[in-house]
Amino acid sequence: MTIAVGERVPEASFMTMTSEGPKPVASGDLFAGRKVALFSVPGAFTPTCSAKHLPGYVDKADEIRARGVDEIVCTAVNDAFVMGAWGASAGADGKVSMLADGNGDFVRALGLEMDARGAGMGVRGQRFSMLVEDGVVTRLNVEEPREYKVSSAEHLLGQL
Repeated sequence: MTIAVGERVPEASFMTMTSEGPKPVASGDLFAGRKVALFSVPGAFTPTCSAKHLPGYVDKADEIRARGVDEIVCTAVNDAFVMGAWGASAGADGKVSMLADGNGDFVRALGLEMDARGAGMGVRGQRFSMLVEDGVVTRLNVEEPREYKVSSAEHLLGQL
């Protein structure tokens, strides 16, 4: 079952790349007492994700934060090394936190996984965005397959 507005974000562990190597980030710590804009992409370095999705949030980071968002998070079913390299190549440092959902546990717990085995990508996360306030989903925007509209930075900014 897919998570809905008004529900608490499930417990999960992400990994982030630091100068000392990968470091775990618990969802409870990430969302507790904070307003977080989170977006999920099917894969780092993939065409739409690299050309539009991540750059949109990097470009709009200051505007999003000016509307009361404490942190902007990008997640994908990739490892922390890939997410770190992708964030660095996109200029995300200091603007968008790149959190790896390496095993897909977070998107599975949200009910937002997708089967991309036909494209050779395995099980991934759907393209979506959400606003989470103190651990509760207050906005949820899930894309139709192969679409990029409602999960964009511009769309989420309009909801703030």
